[in-house]
Amino acid sequence: MVKKQNKALPLVAGAVIQLCIGIIYIWSIFQPSVMEYYAWSAADASVTFSIMLATFVLGIVFGGRLGDKKGPRPVVFLGGLLFCAGIFLSSLVPQDMPQLIWLFYSGLAGFGVGAAYTSTISCAQKWFMDKKGFATGVIVCAFGASTVVFTPVANTLLKSVGVSQTFLTLSLIFLAVILIFGWFVKNPSKEYMDQFETRLPDLSAQKQYTPGEVLKTKYYYFIFLSMLLLTPAYFIINPLLKSLGELRSLTETAALAGVMATGMASAAGRLLAPWLSDRLGRRNVLFLLYGITLVSILLLTFAQSYFFIILIALVSFAFGGSAGVYPAVTADYFGIRNNGVNYGLVMIAFAVSG
Repeated sequence: MVKKQNKALPLVAGAVIQLCIGIIYIWSIFQPSVMEYYAWSAADASVTFSIMLATFVLGIVFGGRLGDKKGPRPVVFLGGLLFCAGIFLSSLVPQDMPQLIWLFYSGLAGFGVGAAYTSTISCAQKWFMDKKGFATGVIVCAFGASTVVFTPVANTLLKSVGVSQTFLTLSLIFLAVILIFGWFVKNPSKEYMDQFETRLPDLSAQKQYTPGEVLKTKYYYFIFLSMLLLTPAYFIINPLLKSLGELRSLTETAALAGVMATGMASAAGRLLAPWLSDRLGRRNVLFLLYGITLVSILLLTFAQSYFFIILIALVSFAFGGSAGVYPAVTADYFGIRNNGVNYGLVMIAFAVSG
């Protein structure tokens, strides 16, 4: 008799943590104020986002490896502390040394976000082994929803208290939230996971690949290439969303609303696409996301005003959908046991793309 366990609690806790760490993605909101405060060029400021993408994936690989050995809770705490430390130290960067933003925001915080990100996903999948798409969708949806929740908060803080105080305030708030909710991110018992062997015979018979074995399969490289080609559209647009919107005949308010629209679309994609993939198949949903991206990016070459917002929202929906589907794809092909680090290997394509 398996003792009844509350599987909703680690899922909700993981989602709350994802909501906090997802703020790393709204660099397009921070960038104009950072450029003004540090007298920084757009080119140099944009590098912040590119470096963050690389360290984010390094954090996923590290966090996945550590989480598969030690469990998700210590990795969430470690990643959360690094994330908060990076944001906090960014608040102390002097005006004559803006490049330190790359070290703290991009490097330290980005790495910490990656570690916490993969640990909460892997944990949720273990609690919902029969509904991996659903569990993954809930977790990564919260990550995408961070853009919606914190864009107006960050914008208000930047205008009222400035860059340094904004980073300081956010880091302290997130530290408190992560320390509280991190305690509830834990793997299910062995007895809980063993029950799926009788309920899901195909799952129990699945080979559990080690990272070394994953790299020897052709499917890894097919998955790698598919992610590599699906994500660049979003990465090109994301750091410039607000300023590009203003160049496409939008007011500052409308451009800001456009940023929030991309967050809502990304969150919707992260929730809907993996749910659909449980029913229609992962491959079919990925083809759908490719189609949406292709049409949208072609139309964006001339789109103006609110049509521009609709198209970037569609690109964001497809990007968010891919973030929800690929962890489940990885688990489907390579097993759940080492999915933390195996997904990190797949996410190398994410870093290369960025």
